[in-house]
Order: sequence, then C-alpha cells, then structure tokens
Amino acid sequence: MLACEAQRILCTLGRRRAVRDLLGKAQSCCNRCSLITDRRGQRSISAHGPTRPLSCCRFLGSMEESKLSLAIPVGEKRACLEEEPAQVAKRPRVQGAVFKNGGAVPETPQEPEDDKEDENEEESEAEELSEAEAEAEGETFADMMKHGLTEQDVGILKFVSDHEGFSGILKERYSDFVVHEINKDGKIVHLDDLSVPVEAEELPAAQPEEPQVLTEEQKQQLEELQLFKNKEGNVAIEVLEDTKEKRTVLHKAVKTLFPGLETKTEEREGRKFIVAYHAAGKKALAVVRAAAAPRKHSWPKTRGSYCHCVLYKENKDTMDAINVLSKFLRVRPNLFSYMGTKDKRAITVQEIAVLKISAERMAHLNKCLMNFKLGNFSYRKHPLKLGELKGNHFTVVLRNISGTEQQVQQAMTSLRDTGFINYYGMQRFGTTAVPTYQVGRAILQNNWTEVVDLILKPRPGAEKGYLVRCREEWALSQDPEAALKKLPVKRCVEGQLLRGLSKYGKNNIVTAFGLIPRNNRLMYIHSYQSYVWNSMVSRRVEAFGLKAVQGDLVLRGGTAHVLSEADAENHSIHDVVMPLPGFDVIYPTHHVGEGYREMLKADNLDIDNMRHRVRDYSLAGAYRKIIIRPQDVNWEVIHYDDPRISLVHTDLEKLEDKPPPVFNKEGKYRALRMEFSLPSSTYATMAIREVLKMDTSIKNQTQLNTTWLN
Repeated sequence: MLACEAQRILCTLGRRRAVRDLLGKAQSCCNRCSLITDRRGQRSISAHGPTRPLSCCRFLGSMEESKLSLAIPVGEKRACLEEEPAQVAKRPRVQGAVFKNGGAVPETPQEPEDDKEDENEEESEAEELSEAEAEAEGETFADMMKHGLTEQDVGILKFVSDHEGFSGILKERYSDFVVHEINKDGKIVHLDDLSVPVEAEELPAAQPEEPQVLTEEQKQQLEELQLFKNKEGNVAIEVLEDTKEKRTVLHKAVKTLFPGLETKTEEREGRKFIVAYHAAGKKALAVVRAAAAPRKHSWPKTRGSYCHCVLYKENKDTMDAINVLSKFLRVRPNLFSYMGTKDKRAITVQEIAVLKISAERMAHLNKCLMNFKLGNFSYRKHPLKLGELKGNHFTVVLRNISGTEQQVQQAMTSLRDTGFINYYGMQRFGTTAVPTYQVGRAILQNNWTEVVDLILKPRPGAEKGYLVRCREEWALSQDPEAALKKLPVKRCVEGQLLRGLSKYGKNNIVTAFGLIPRNNRLMYIHSYQSYVWNSMVSRRVEAFGLKAVQGDLVLRGGTAHVLSEADAENHSIHDVVMPLPGFDVIYPTHHVGEGYREMLKADNLDIDNMRHRVRDYSLAGAYRKIIIRPQDVNWEVIHYDDPRISLVHTDLEKLEDKPPPVFNKEGKYRALRMEFSLPSSTYATMAIREVLKMDTSIKNQTQLNTTWLN
C-alpha cells in the first residue's frame, strides 16, 4: 500500500517533492508530541512527551488527505464544511497576505477575479513546496533568525526606569498575547454574543389608496395605454368640475396608479381635459416593467447599509482575515472596513463592517472557518474608518520569568506611574537582514537602482525557498522575466517589482516600482521616518533625561510650540513631543534638533527640502509623544506546571462555557500576566521591553526560547 501511494505521488509531483512529502508526513505522524518550529517564525510547543511509533493507518490517512487536497481544480470555489467531504475541508487559502518586509501583499481590488483565483492556487502550491523544502533541509528558525534585526539596529536604546530587569519569553504561544480593540466610544470590544439580530418583520410597502376619481372605463383605457394597446397614443379624461384642486387630484391619480404615464392639461372646445400619454415611448414601458419586478436579493430599506460585527481571530493578520472572509462570501475585500490592523501572532478582538452582507450570511461563516468567530451583529448606516479607534487593551503573558516578586513589583509600578519610551516597535522595520528603512532612505535619495537592489538582492535569514531562488536568479542574470519565473506567487512585493521591470524596462524603475500598491510603497519611507525618530528620541533622553527643558516641543491645539525656560517649568516629560522629519514640522531648538539635520545630511538628504519629485514620496512629517503612560494597568505572577496550557481566559472560551485556567500556589514555572490599555499607534512590545529591560526583537526572543527549551 505504501509503495502504491508513493508511486501515485511520484507521478503527480515528481520524484524530489514526493520523497519530501513522504518524509514530512511520516515525521508529522511520528512526532506529533515534539517541539514544533515552523518556517513562518511561529514558535510553539506541543506536548513534551516521547515520540510514538508510526501508525500505518494514520500514515495512509494522511497520505490520502494530501492526495485529495491536490485534486482540487484551479479556480474552484471552496464550500463550507457542511457542503463538501470532511477530508477536503481544510483551512481556506488566503488570497493575499499582509506586507512584511518584502513579503506578500494584500490583493488589489482592481484585479480580475479569475487572476485572483489562479494566483491563490499558485500561492497555496508555493507554501506546500516551501514547507516540504524546509522540512527536508532541517534549518531551524533560530538558525535563520541569527541574521535578523536587533533593537540597537533601529535606534531603540534607552529605558526610563531604574529597576533591575529580568528575563521572560514573549509570545511563546500566540494565546499569550490577547488584544481587544477600544472603539471610538472608549468601550473595550468583546465577543459575547453569536446570535443574529431579530429585526422587526418588514411590512410590505403600503399601497397608495386608490383615488375614487377614475371610472372603471377610464382605468381600462389607461391600462391599455400603459401597455401600448391604445392605438391613439393618449387618453383624455374630462374634468367635470373645473377647479385646480380637482385637476391636481386627477394628475396624481393617473401617475400613482399607472407608473410611466405623464399627464398634461388641455382645453378642447371650451372644456378642460387631463391627457395621459407616454413621455418616452416604449423605452418608458421597459423601465416601468423592470422597476416593477422586485430584486431577488433586495436590501430592506429600514436596515442600515453596513453590517457591523466583532471579529475574533487567532494567529491571523487582519488583512489575511479580511481576504478569507471575502473569499467565502464571494465579494471584494474592499467592501470591508475596520478601524485598525491587529497583530498576527495573537488572539485579537476588533470591530469590522461590511457593505450589504446580512448578519445571517456572516454568522454562517462560524461553521466554515477555523480560528475565526463573528458575533455581536448590528446594522448601521456608516462604515468604519481607519484610525477611529481610541486604542487597544492588552492582556500579555510573559512565561518562565526570572525576576523576583520585588523586581516584578518595581517594574510594573514604574510602568503604571511613569510609562515607557514611545519607540516604534520592531514590527515597523521587518525581520530580515535588509531593514525596510534602508529601502525608504534610498527612495528619498532618489537612488532607484539601490531600491531595486535592496528589495531583490539575496539575504540571509528566514525566507521561503521560492523567494531565495528568485533572489539568486536576479543576482545571477539581472533578468526580471527569468527571476519572475522562480516565483509561484506573483503578488508579493518582489513579484510586483519584477513584473514592473519586465513591463517597463530597467531604465524606468520609478514606473516599475509604482506597480507595488501605494500603501506598501509608503511603508518604506514611513519606516525611515520611524528610524530617525527612534534615534533622535534616544539622543534626547540621553541628553536631558525625563524632564521638559528649554527648546523642547509641546502641542497646543494641534500646533507645535517651542518651550521657553519658564514654560518648561510648567510642563512634564509626558507633554513633550518629537517630530518625524518632513517639510511641515518644526524641530527642537536645542542641540538634539540639530541632530536631525546631521543625521539626514549623513544620509545625503536635505532636511530643508523634504519634498520629493514623486509627490507620493514627499514627507510632511508629524509629531509623536516621547513618553506614554498606559491606563488600566494590573498584573499578577502565576505558577503553572504544564507549558501547553493557556493562561488567559479568552472571549471564545467564555462563550463556550469553558472554565477559566486554574493556577497553583506553587508550580514548576512562573509567568507574569499583565493587562494595560494604550492609545492607537503605540507598540505594546515597547511597554513590555520597559518591564523586562531586554531586547524584544524576534532574533533575541528566538534565542531565549531555544535556550530555555534545550
């Protein structure tokens, strides 16, 4: 049987991939209880137990599953679990993925549906190839992340508190990081109701009361006229009582009972007549007939146009989630709106809205999708807008902490009372050896050859196999078409750029670069702004500490003002802002302000001329507070024995009436469970950094995790 299965897969996929697939399936079957470190950097621990012997029936079942998944034809829509066999009801394939340092990007709504389906199949195929290769090559995520960025690389250098730091593992499990959105009304968003709202049954539109002014004969004539059965082309109705009020009643009666007819008043032989006729001939009748036929899926007029709901998701980026929902609903992703994007490696709860999709259809997806739940449905007149949220509430678990009770108490008290430096977190700068701010700097320098080189050149670190081959081909041949052939996924940043170079030529890089979606292009230059801001804030804290000084900037009514010596006495460090470089900001008047000029000059940029010849890349600048003080801070140290258990009681577990986790007074492991609220555009990882006083980069956290597990 095993030989037959192997032979079938060899015929389908080729010898090399089939061997890897067999090995991968056998390994996953044998080692279900071993440490898992995946290729996407999602480290997780399954049961720490001995491996079990290979079960032939389990192995064959797994092989059969692989065979079935390959049998799905390209472009075929997937149904819900109840509509197709259980063997093929796997997690849906996402049409696009959120941009992360040259990674995949969200699909653009302008692309044809057929192209989306084809590329979706290609992407799924590419992921299968990549995972099989990674299993065969055996390189661990920790090895790949040796080349990643550290906090020092992006200007994150200082702390505000003087407590002694301690170690702890962040996001060992994605359930250790729970985010609840705080909506524009200041309310923390929870998923606590899966029911569909019961609407008042819509009554049929009230039929207009038939005016008692037309005789049965006149009605028959008007009906024949409406249906073009009247050869004369009009019907004249005599006004017996010639008053304006009587004529008005007749005009309204004809137009109400016989849509498509127009009326006018005529005088014939001293008598007044209301003459009914077709204003636009037979075309008018066609319109009337079309209008009279009710739409198959009409949207009730009494219902708001947007279905608002709460999206609960696990280990999925917001844009990924929207792509999955749009695929199952068979609508474009741009019908959805939301107030902010949330972390991928986390459990997050946020509001979303979708145009004219009923709550029933949305609720039905709860039966179809893994790691998603939709609830708290309502209908409203308006969509959600980016940035409308007040902030986010975080519940974070730091596992295997080394700090004493006193250290934890000091650290959390400082976080609550003083706060933390409002650095841009590591997510802003990517995860590979080529930081996104370097690409942004090259764009601002108008050095387009370097832009292409930075995006496409080979680099060490965690990347999928097909991206590695694409980069190698580009470095070898500098041929965009040849490099593009190495990419099964054409919608990633590299693919978009290579398509542009292939279409417009290597001498027209600006236009070629424009094929990358605008938001993703702007992320590069925003990353450079963030890098400058981080570096200058570190210099500011080093020079003046945690007090407002002469020359600092504060906001008054949205406008920045320079503090005088007297003003500085009346302000605290929590009032001070620092600018992101641009043409529409002012800079501190002390020596740190001059530091901006020096840093940009070293990067061959003119701080007095931040307008770019390409308008999209002109930087206006903005202001950002140096210190943020979290709200609603509380914490506890918990003890546990099993590293696999969740230490947070989630909204979904509450809905399913699952009991909350029970903690021991004594245990093999200790964890710090903390809660706090932050305003929007603030990084929780920077608050956690202040508590631990350690590097929060993936590179450092991976090394810590690996050391502890070993």
